[in-house]
Amino acid sequence: MIRKAQGFALIDMIFVTGVIGLLMTIAMPRLILAKQSAGAASAIGTMRTIGSSQLSYALTCASGFYAPNLTTLGTPPPGSNEPFITPGLGAANTVVKSAYTIQMTASPFPGAPPSCNGVGSGNTGQAFVAGADPTEATNARFFAINANNVIYEHNASLYAVMPETGAPPVGQILH
Repeated sequence: MIRKAQGFALIDMIFVTGVIGLLMTIAMPRLILAKQSAGAASAIGTMRTIGSSQLSYALTCASGFYAPNLTTLGTPPPGSNEPFITPGLGAANTVVKSAYTIQMTASPFPGAPPSCNGVGSGNTGQAFVAGADPTEATNARFFAINANNVIYEHNASLYAVMPETGAPPVGQILH
């Protein structure tokens, strides 16, 4: 009676492991690019959200002035349970979301009246700037928005050089 071998031989396992390693080597750069593209799309969406939220805040809560930071936009006005931005985005003044660091500021204007959600007199701004900088060194897409509600893109941080109104000295408009 002849017996047949059952299972895999060691050489079969080494061959299969080698093929899987080769496929991973080919696929990994594409997966990293796909992850960066998804993060960039999320950052762009976040910049649009901040721009819209700031406009709503200025028109409905702050007599035409802008919120000084993300936590202010994350505070609901009296009589409402809904803040101007999502709780995750309004949880802190600097938020990491989808591999991007999101931050926003507005220079306080001394003549600004108090807002409906507790910001005192002279603390809201006439304009604002928000930026999204990647947390990964290999990602070279940086985004920013200001009171003009136009999103800009550059290959270096725009947040530090972005004016509260008008075009930045570097970067291009994201269409």
